[in-house]
Amino acid sequence: MSNQLFETTKSRIADLQSFYFLSIRGITGIFRRPFYFDDFVEQMSYSGAGSVVIVALVSLFIGMALSLQISAEFAVLGLQMYTGQVVGISIISEVGPVTIGLIYAGRSGSGMASELGSMILRNQIDTFRVFGVDPIKKLVTPRILGSLVMLPCLTVIGDFVSMLGGAYVSAAVANQSLTVYWNAVHVLFQARYVVPGLVKPFLFGLIISCVSCYSGLKTRGGAVGLKSSTTRAFVISTIFIIISDFVVTRIILVFLGYGS
Repeated sequence: MSNQLFETTKSRIADLQSFYFLSIRGITGIFRRPFYFDDFVEQMSYSGAGSVVIVALVSLFIGMALSLQISAEFAVLGLQMYTGQVVGISIISEVGPVTIGLIYAGRSGSGMASELGSMILRNQIDTFRVFGVDPIKKLVTPRILGSLVMLPCLTVIGDFVSMLGGAYVSAAVANQSLTVYWNAVHVLFQARYVVPGLVKPFLFGLIISCVSCYSGLKTRGGAVGLKSSTTRAFVISTIFIIISDFVVTRIILVFLGYGS
């Protein structure tokens, strides 16, 4: 039993080390030649433009659901004028970045792992090496850079659509003035709300792309291994997103003087 535990621990440490080195090489590849601009554009198209519809649709109904629930509770307390403020804070700081990050991990992250896993099983990675092409620079770096660019853009779009959905419900269902709703949103321009909403998408994009690429490149065992790699990429990305969301929120609030 002790030998098995030792081997398992050693294997996990080796995996963590490999992930660390892969991520560092992928990130530093952004600043090294050659620059695979076409691959970068392709990744932006797949990860960004291809995700706009689902991000907008999910964000719309999340904003509507939040507004519906909050306005109903606030109506009992006579605080309906604060619906826009609470909905906006929830979306900008927490719900928007986390939800869109999870959507991105499920669609684009799993796609990255599946694509790279298929290339491993077809020995295409070895072909790159034979022709003197660095597979990390060619395959991983464009995906990391594409995620760093597109996930924040998707988050901004999702936040805006969520706010529109919340405004619609407040006006059409809760009979609240749109002027009151949007006037309450001005509080969002405080640093403790804006900064987390800007920082988290970049961090989540980095996490999702690195985890998905590593999981895809570690694929072994045919179709079953490919299925495991794709699932593992999404599960690990989800766990890291939730944990890092709390950590980043805590650090930013303490840094801005709102926590002890």
